[in-house]
Amino acid sequence: MAVTSDAGAVPPGLRGVVVTSTGIGDVRGDEGFYHYREHSAIELARARSFEDVWFLFHEGRLPDADERARFTEEVASLREIPDELRAVLPAIARAGGRFQPMAGLRTALSLLGAVRELPALWDVDPVRRKADALLVCAVTPTILAALHRLRSGREPVRPRAELSTAANWLYQLTGEVPAPAHVEAIERYLIATIDHGFNNSTFTARVVASSGADLVSAVTAAIGAFSGPLHGGAPDRALASLDEIGTPDRIDEWARAKVASGDRIMGFGHAVYRTDDPRSLLLREIAVGLGGPLVDFATTVERRVVQILAELKPGRELYTNVEFYAGVVMELCGVPRSMFTPTFAVSRVLGWCANVLEQAGEGKIIRPAARYTGPLP
Repeated sequence: MAVTSDAGAVPPGLRGVVVTSTGIGDVRGDEGFYHYREHSAIELARARSFEDVWFLFHEGRLPDADERARFTEEVASLREIPDELRAVLPAIARAGGRFQPMAGLRTALSLLGAVRELPALWDVDPVRRKADALLVCAVTPTILAALHRLRSGREPVRPRAELSTAANWLYQLTGEVPAPAHVEAIERYLIATIDHGFNNSTFTARVVASSGADLVSAVTAAIGAFSGPLHGGAPDRALASLDEIGTPDRIDEWARAKVASGDRIMGFGHAVYRTDDPRSLLLREIAVGLGGPLVDFATTVERRVVQILAELKPGRELYTNVEFYAGVVMELCGVPRSMFTPTFAVSRVLGWCANVLEQAGEGKIIRPAARYTGPLP
């Protein structure tokens, strides 16, 4: 872990501080580019299946045709929820007055770890670690879809082996086999959001993994970080902004009032990118391909809000981020708004697990220091 000789010089939020090395991927914020291993993430989203990219994260390379077939079959066999966990899902889904699917996933995965007796990462070899990671990644969408249906008073839909991960996700949410255009749109979105550098949740997962804890502990910690509105919890909020604006003639008034009051405009700005977020460009392209009044309105809002932000916040270079068009695409594909952030989690769990496995191989606990600013002893 990097150590600075002057603790007072550490930037807030560790912005830009290099804490370790990784072979998983990288984000080049000034260039508007990010990659998985040696492959452009956006090009993978355009040309490969979700299972292909999952294999890349699991094995470190893209599969050939035989490997793809075997891997897809193995993943399909792990999607089913264990009976002991299925029995308590209704209680988890009903908890609280407001449905909180990410909290439900945290609880369910914790129980999965107990049911399957997942061992501490420190105590097992890399083969067992990878098997545990594959299980958690495969069953996560099934758990989330089951919680959604149970909360709405419907029975969960069991996964179908012949459907891809993206198709199964939509099928298990709605109970209907989805349209090919919707499957393609969601699959491209899922691929584009598997990993994105040392973001808040990924770093959280690695901190827990560095202690040698079990894989589920690291993933549930990441889920806790991911649920925050400053991280993964923003796609539905960005779409809510479009609802709030309502009509094109209200864009200027709405945006200027937000800036004047110091409120953050959800869906705009990113901690790393100083140019267009490549994920937003991809999702805008997908949204335009799907078409409709919502897309026309969203592109109008994007164009005008970017202009207003450039005027009121010169030099800040604020553009749409992944959440802005993610909400539009998911809305068009029939994903309920309460499941926008969970859809993000369906893909990001692969990135978390890859980082957990990489961190577990280092065998060194993350233990930074802090600069004390309290009263003198």
